[in-house]
Amino acid sequence: MSRVIQPPPKFLPSEWKYANQVRLRSAEAERARSEQLTAECKRLIEESEKSANRMQQDANKRLEQRVKDIKFWKQELELKLQEMLQEIEVLITYKIRVERASESFSEPLKATVECLNERQGRVAIDLVSDEVERELLKEKEVIEGVVALLQRTLEQIVEQIRLNRSAKYYLEKDLQDKFKAERIDDFCSMLTSTLARVEEQIGPAEFTAGGPGVMVMLKEWVTFTDMNIGKAEKERSNSLSLRALVNSLLEQTAADVLRQHQATDAALERRVHESRTAKGQLEDQLNKLLLEIASQEQNLSALRVAITDKEAPLKVAQARLHARYQRPGVELCSDPVHTRLLSEVQQLTDNIARLKEGLTQAEMELKALIRNQLLLEEEIQVKSRSLYIDEVICSQLRQPITIHSF
Repeated sequence: MSRVIQPPPKFLPSEWKYANQVRLRSAEAERARSEQLTAECKRLIEESEKSANRMQQDANKRLEQRVKDIKFWKQELELKLQEMLQEIEVLITYKIRVERASESFSEPLKATVECLNERQGRVAIDLVSDEVERELLKEKEVIEGVVALLQRTLEQIVEQIRLNRSAKYYLEKDLQDKFKAERIDDFCSMLTSTLARVEEQIGPAEFTAGGPGVMVMLKEWVTFTDMNIGKAEKERSNSLSLRALVNSLLEQTAADVLRQHQATDAALERRVHESRTAKGQLEDQLNKLLLEIASQEQNLSALRVAITDKEAPLKVAQARLHARYQRPGVELCSDPVHTRLLSEVQQLTDNIARLKEGLTQAEMELKALIRNQLLLEEEIQVKSRSLYIDEVICSQLRQPITIHSF
């Protein structure tokens, strides 16, 4: 069976009044809470607005100070970068100077070695370890030492250029980052305070992009740039010291080589003078010897003539003596004639013997004179060869040599 629909229950007037009062009190309480919330929200809005403005002003001031700091360090970096660029260019010039100085010693060294080799062509007693050879060996040692020293200096310059370029790279990298940071901070200082307008200026994608990379402390930021500047200053100071060293080294090495070159030339000049004097003395002695040879040849001729001249009187005296031995009997007596003939034969025989002995000695002396003539002529040829090597070949090799100070 279907249920009978009952009419809604009816309330009492007291219940109706109570219900109205409950609704009124609830609405009043809700309205009071709403008014309090509204007042609190207004206060919060005002405080947040003031706080936002204050923070934005503070951020603007900090951005302005930050931009000033960045500009200051930019100026420092730009100054050091300019100094480093100039220093690199100057050091490259010094590198070229050292290279040219090192190359300039190749010709003097070549001439010195050739002089040493040519002087090995001296012969006999003239192949002597004289002052010229000692000076040439010393000159060779000095030039080789200078070239080695310049080569080591060139390596130091190349390494210093590399270090300077490394410092320049870090300065440029830091300066590039400073430019970007300044541009970003300038952009930030121009941003408006409305988020919608910010999004319009930088775009929603950039605004909602992920967080920053690894952050560094302000002290680390200052230290980083200061270290780059300090490194650049250190390398520039090292470069200046190296340049001063190179200036002194180029001047000193040129002076050392020039001094030794002059010492060798002086020794060579003295040696030429000594050889020329010795050759002159030998030639004078040879001329005297030739005169003596001619005189001795005349002496030999005179001795031969004298011997020949004495043989005829001897034969006459011997013939007379032999004939007188044929006297008969008592006539064969030792009279004054016999005594004189015996004395004459003896004296003539002795004279001829002495003349022959003198002739033998004269012939031996003539041979000795001729041997000495040959020795003197050979020695003069030796001296002439040595003079040609020292005065002509070595002088021509050394004459074009000029020692420059680069």
